[in-house]
Amino acid sequence: MDVLHAAVSRLPVDSHHVVEAAGIVVLGLVFYSYERRWLESVGRIDRRLRTPLRVLLNGLTFGLLAVALMISRIEVGQGVFVDARAVPIALVTLVEGGWAGLVAALVASTYRALWLGGPGAPAGVLGLLATAGTASLALAWARRDGGVRARHAFALGGAVYVITFASFLLLGARGLEMFARDWLPLLVVTVGGVGGFTRLFTDVANAQAAEAARREAAELRAITLLARAAAHEINNALMVVAGGLAILTRRLPADSEDAQWAARAREGVNTVKEIIIRMNAITQIEEVPAQGLLSPMLDIRRSSGSG
Repeated sequence: MDVLHAAVSRLPVDSHHVVEAAGIVVLGLVFYSYERRWLESVGRIDRRLRTPLRVLLNGLTFGLLAVALMISRIEVGQGVFVDARAVPIALVTLVEGGWAGLVAALVASTYRALWLGGPGAPAGVLGLLATAGTASLALAWARRDGGVRARHAFALGGAVYVITFASFLLLGARGLEMFARDWLPLLVVTVGGVGGFTRLFTDVANAQAAEAARREAAELRAITLLARAAAHEINNALMVVAGGLAILTRRLPADSEDAQWAARAREGVNTVKEIIIRMNAITQIEEVPAQGLLSPMLDIRRSSGSG
């Protein structure tokens, strides 16, 4: 570590460029924090659509951050530049999953191929897509271990560094020459960027997940208390109706039209009894989407595990 620190300290790095690149990543962190809170607080968005929408928003945002980092390059020598384009893609994949990473990589790849162009475009695009794929594998590893830790983040940073080296190899002798010149700043930017910022992003993601879990638990408790109270009151009134129907049925001629209506009423009482049972068995919150003028409402059947 002392050797690495001494080597880094001798690099002619423009500190303003480093601060600018770090600021771009921090801006992504701020957006990520507020975006998750906003999606959880907007009641008009169907619960089933929130996750795909979050993946799309984060993928687009972090893809644009990668583009911004390609523009805001870090000068590490006279006329020599590196960038941290892979960092946002690796980060969003670790905290939001492979689909978000793929969207981010596609956005950055589009800019690299169509706007920057050049003979290195295919290698650059492959490197971005490989970063998203490798980060997905790192996320699967982290999930088996119970969550993203420092070892997963720095291992991913090392893997992305290897991918960067491979993309330089695709350029042949010229690429090897460039990598031999830039290997140390690329190592610091890639491994340090992914490993360092992962802790911040996972802290935000874990805090938001815990807050959402507490909010959902409180919401479920309120709904179950209300449903059980309503079921109790309905059941009290229903017993009176059921008892009256039983007495009425015994006094009516068996084949009369009034007896048939009483039988249908008893079927209705039994249906209400089934609903009461479901109201007392609610264990989750499942909504019926809004239809026309009807607002979203609780799906009692699915919320009780009956359908």
